[in-house]
Amino acid sequence: MDRTGAQVVVEVLKKEGVRAVFGFPGGSVLDIFDEFYKANIPFYLTRHEQGAVHAADGFARASGEVGVCIATSGPGGTNLVTGLATAHMDSIPIVALTGQVPTQLIGNDAFQEADITGITRPVTKHNYIVQNTNDLPRILKEAFYIARTGRPGPVLVDIPKDIQQIKTSLPYPEAVEIRGYKPTLIGHKNQIQKLATAIKRSKKPIIYAGGGVIASGASAELTELARRLKIPVTTTLMGLGVFPETDELALKMLGMHGTQYANKAIMEADLIIAIGARFDDRITGKVDAFAPTAHIAHIDIDPSTIRKNVKVDIPVVGDVKHVLRELLNYIEIGEHGSWIEQVAKWKAELPLSYSQNGGLKPQYVVEQIDEITRGEAIITTEVGQNQMWAAQFYKYTHPRTFLSSGGLGTMGYGFPAAIGAQIACPDKIVFDIAGDGSIQMNIQELATAVTYCLPVKIAILNNHYLGMVRQWQEMFYGRRYSSTCLTRRKNCPPECDQPGEHCPEFIPDFIKVADAYGAKGIRVTESSQVRPALQEALDTEGPVVLEFLVEKEENVYPMVPAGASLNQMIRGMA
Repeated sequence: MDRTGAQVVVEVLKKEGVRAVFGFPGGSVLDIFDEFYKANIPFYLTRHEQGAVHAADGFARASGEVGVCIATSGPGGTNLVTGLATAHMDSIPIVALTGQVPTQLIGNDAFQEADITGITRPVTKHNYIVQNTNDLPRILKEAFYIARTGRPGPVLVDIPKDIQQIKTSLPYPEAVEIRGYKPTLIGHKNQIQKLATAIKRSKKPIIYAGGGVIASGASAELTELARRLKIPVTTTLMGLGVFPETDELALKMLGMHGTQYANKAIMEADLIIAIGARFDDRITGKVDAFAPTAHIAHIDIDPSTIRKNVKVDIPVVGDVKHVLRELLNYIEIGEHGSWIEQVAKWKAELPLSYSQNGGLKPQYVVEQIDEITRGEAIITTEVGQNQMWAAQFYKYTHPRTFLSSGGLGTMGYGFPAAIGAQIACPDKIVFDIAGDGSIQMNIQELATAVTYCLPVKIAILNNHYLGMVRQWQEMFYGRRYSSTCLTRRKNCPPECDQPGEHCPEFIPDFIKVADAYGAKGIRVTESSQVRPALQEALDTEGPVVLEFLVEKEENVYPMVPAGASLNQMIRGMA
């Protein structure tokens, strides 16, 4: 049957089982939006294209499905770039559809023309520009396949306006065959047996798990491996929730702002079993000093990540779930008694903690969110101190419950991601733990949350600073707070060493902002108000903005300074 290119897009979205499309209309995608209208596609209008791509990202992370977004040509496409880079760094499956000027105008600097395939080539897993409507069904099939298979990632499909209008009779393919793209799913049996032997011989093994375990759906296999052999588990930021943090074997997060006991364990281990992780700089610290006594085994579906940053003794290329299932066939019940006792001692001696002195502590707010939601919420974060406190003081027990921009560190990610997560999981409580700086980068999406009656809760840890940058300025730049005070005005003194003395109270007033958008706003200034405010938010049907006025110069600890090794953590400052 003949269909226009725009009708093919709708057909594909239905056949792929897409439950949500996020985006913003424009001239070069009007044909597609007209078909959305006729076909009743589940479309969510965001207030900015960056909000759309982050919402698609949050939907994908929370659900395990491919997130979908759409934007018009030119600025519509370029506004997707940051979100595509975010998804690319964190291996999140997204299909982004962009409009393009008609094919005969490409290269002529037409109105709202941009070479979006050229622009996004470094920040997508793959991208296409459709030049013949007959190619569109195949290209869209490939786009979804590439996005969700192997190491997942974003795929962009650029569709010129005339391609959307021309008809094709070619059907949507049933299968995909792409020469040169054959992800390795089954790990080499000899390598898996080598790993099993190394585990049996080790005295101080540790599992280091990343986001690849979540992408593979291998949380159960990893948990069985750890418990069967009594091996402690530490995770990356992206891996939070893959192993329950309430388990006695859990060491929580390692690295720059990880736990001291996780970093001690990784530095003392004789075998590191890295699973779906990539040994990035925030994990290893000084690479030359990383885990000096350990043999390293690395399981990953992407061979390019193995040996990229550290020397690996036992590489295993394959899908994590497949490899762990095979590995379990060679593993019997084991014990590492003295090692587990040592790790337990470190956990008791070096817990995550913070000073109880002073005003409202952001760590306390996160702890209360954990308690009131019983650890069952989906937590999204912005980037900075709020992100690290959310990682440290909430107890994650399930995969796909911590959504954050790990690799790129994108401020403004958390709120639109929370919107996507809420749409993906309508029965779940969704909290965005935010900073007063990052929340302003996509605060316009309050309109999206209100218009679609989404009960997202935004917990703003308001310290009136770009907190993490200010912390570095305090620790390494002589407390010279250059351009990090968010309430600084023209008439402020040149050198401000007394935060709060001359500051206006609110820039902006988040409660008034919430009210302007039609959301509920609650301000909290004291610890005793935290729990009642959280309960009020949970009892409110729609979106709620919770503003917590926290200690202005509270820092994230522990911390490994840039260029230092993991055994050089700063526990706190006097």
